Amino acid sequence: MRISMVSEHASPLAALGGVDAGGQNVHVAALSTALARLGHHVTVYTRKDDAGLPPRVRILPRLEVVHVAAGPARHVPKDELLPYMDRLADGIADDWATTPPDIVHAHFWMSGLAALDASRRTGTNVPVVQTFHALGTVKRRHQGTEDTSPQQRRWLEPAVGRSADRIIATCSDEVFELRAMGIDTTKISIAPCGVDLDLFRPSGAAEHRPRSHRILTVGRLVPRKGVDLVIRALPLLREAGFADVELLIVGGGGGAAVLGADPEARRLHELARELGVQEQVTLRGQVPREDMPGILRSADAVVCTPWYEPFGIVPLEAMACGVPVVAAAVGGLTDTVVDRATGLHVPSRDPAAIARAVGELLASRELRQELGRAGQQRARSRYSWDRVAAETEKAYQLALAETADARLEPMEGAAL
Repeated sequence: MRISMVSEHASPLAALGGVDAGGQNVHVAALSTALARLGHHVTVYTRKDDAGLPPRVRILPRLEVVHVAAGPARHVPKDELLPYMDRLADGIADDWATTPPDIVHAHFWMSGLAALDASRRTGTNVPVVQTFHALGTVKRRHQGTEDTSPQQRRWLEPAVGRSADRIIATCSDEVFELRAMGIDTTKISIAPCGVDLDLFRPSGAAEHRPRSHRILTVGRLVPRKGVDLVIRALPLLREAGFADVELLIVGGGGGAAVLGADPEARRLHELARELGVQEQVTLRGQVPREDMPGILRSADAVVCTPWYEPFGIVPLEAMACGVPVVAAAVGGLTDTVVDRATGLHVPSRDPAAIARAVGELLASRELRQELGRAGQQRARSRYSWDRVAAETEKAYQLALAETADARLEPMEGAAL
């Protein structure tokens, strides 16, 4: 089938680790590639955020990216993109004029607005499948007044959910959130994020580490990721007898040399200094994706303790490398990380619990190896992108069948 992906702020071509680049970029790129491998023709529509970008980029014989002129040709924070969704819909509809797709899959709520609008404009009513990646209700609950989403998200996001022909949730927790928003759960499928099993694997070189133990956290440097909680756990680990521990923090908008200008990096540095653990904390900044497996394999544990997490790809990458995960029991992390099987769950925002869990892992090489082996098996059996693509394909087929049935109903009624 011909599939249109809409990803307004997250191009599959974007570098990882930037301000608004991360899990969604990986998801769209990997899912589109896997669907193309299945024989589908996939076109990804994203906003042109650089004047030098060509209109179209062919990635594979059946996969291309289309850069749509929608707003200024420069980076715009995703929470400021809403005014340009009409223009994104214009560009998508214009491109569909010659060959409309069989189905459109929107990623993030604003992409859903553009996809639904483009579908209406063409007059062909292309079925719309929606993946939210993150929900405003959850963001507001945890961030409160610090939530930078536009106010319109409060009513437009649920409207997208009600209007889409089918929703693909990435975890079971999201289904409960969608139901609370008034979304019909009978039109929800679940297809998780996946992991690149060719890149992330247990075998291979591990980066040298300067101390006896290394724990690792990976992600954008924003408060909700909970990196400060891991720093607060270091003095508690020292009290428990684990003093020779490095906390390596990977992520941010650039390399280590530019982190001094990052307010969150400065806050983390200051916190480490106040707690007397500054010599144990290393902020690496953004690193090339191909370097991540060696960094992951160098760690005794990967610690993921966000306030909330719609899914979380980093735990999967760690598990695929055979590294145990300490994960906050929130959102999608409760699906991917199985407590006492592939890692350890800890309560949200609890440095003492983080220290206990990390200490338990550092104290037992056998436990680390046991959890690491189980995590690697789970990642390979459940989270390959080929499997995720097959589950997504099933959701598309449901949407197409349901749309066809809906179009037949008025005709059948007229015949009576």
